[in-house]
Parts: sequence; C-alpha cells; structure tokens
Amino acid sequence: MRSLAARSLVPELLDTLPADDPGAMRSRGDIRRINAISFAAHILAGRMRRHAVAPPRRILDIGCGDGRIMLALARRLAPTWPGVAVTLLDRQNIVAPRTLAGFTALGWSAATRGEDVLRPEAFASGPFDIVVANLFLHHFGDAALAPLLANVAASAGLFVAAEPRRRPLTLVAAQALGAIGANRVTRHDAPASVRAGFRAGELTALWPRSRQVLEERTVGPFTHVFAARGTAAGPAGRAPEDAA
Repeated sequence: MRSLAARSLVPELLDTLPADDPGAMRSRGDIRRINAISFAAHILAGRMRRHAVAPPRRILDIGCGDGRIMLALARRLAPTWPGVAVTLLDRQNIVAPRTLAGFTALGWSAATRGEDVLRPEAFASGPFDIVVANLFLHHFGDAALAPLLANVAASAGLFVAAEPRRRPLTLVAAQALGAIGANRVTRHDAPASVRAGFRAGELTALWPRSRQVLEERTVGPFTHVFAARGTAAGPAGRAPEDAA
C-alpha cells in the first residue's frame, strides 16, 4: 500500500469530464451515497450548530457540486435557522431546478454561481456568516490552499469543512466501493481523494494565524473535520466575547 504519510494529489476523473458525461452523472450519484454512508450532512450540521453563536443570514457553499449536500444541511438546520440565503458556488453550474426548489420549500433562498474558487472574485458577493466545504479542499495542493483559505477567512465569520481522513482504514473503504456498485470514475477518484486528504494539524497550518481554529480532528471512521473563525462580521461567526 502506498504510504499515506504525506498528501499525494493526482487529477480526479470527475474534474476532467463534461457535466453531462454519463460516467460523471453516475459518479455524482455515487458521491451522494458516499455522503450518506459517511453521515456528511449530520457531521457538518453538527459543527455548524456547535460553532455558530447565532443563526446565520448568509451561507456560502464552495465546491457545491450538484447542491444536494447543502440541501441536506438545510433540511436539518431550517427548523432553527429560518430564512437563510445560500450561495452555491462551483466551477460547473450543475444544480438542478428541483434542488433550488427544495430550498424554497424550506423557507430558504438559494442562488448559484459558476466561478473558479481560486479567483478572489469568487468571494466578491460576501461577507458570509458561514462558508462550508464538503469533500472539496483535498483537490488542492498546499500552495493553492493557503491563498484559498486566506480568502475564505476574509469572507467568512465561520468556516466549516469535512474532508477525507488520510489513513489506511479510509483508503481500504474507498478501494472497496466497487462492492456497492460504484462506477469506474468513483473507483479511481475515491482512493485518490483519500491520498489527498488530511491529518491532524495540516489545515490548521494553512489557516491564517491571526484567526482562531476551533477544531481539526477525526469524526466518525472516515471524516476529517476543520472549523475556524474568519474575519468577516456576522452573528454566526463572532466569538461570544465579540458579540457581548
């Protein structure tokens, strides 16, 4: 088994395929199942509730994909966080109208933006009370992650991310996804994601030192969680002493 001591990035097939490629569409379905198996919505919603000191008004989801994970979060959060405005940001705009309608049905509003998150303009519509990322940061090497996280910190009151945990157990699980019917794209990309994933302290080292890191640790068998405060004003991101 290739060493997992250091992050190893290779291009993921899903990032290279057109949005309407049958293999890409099938792989996005696999990702939804992976999110369900790993309890991604439960983990992210729990961290957002834990670290937000007041209900947010605006949330940005970076690398949102088809928007379904954010909709799953909204279903958990809307009963106590009403009227939130969500921005769904991804280089490919593949959020379906029925997904947007799902936010409306919950009393939230949602808008999509097709933008490269590595460009500072991606955050031009901020500030946001919360910025969230799911299975996204691992796509970037440290040289790209550092300025990306600096832009996130400048635009967010609170940042919460869930990423693959880089360890043998997670890699074994990723390599076994064919057993649940994952297609060839997912069978390639899932192990690649684990090898590009994170261990304790790696995201903390890239976060701006002037801003508070709230947690970076393993949650569940497969998930690496990172949460930190940014510089943007907003009720969800202010530390309790700042809000007094």
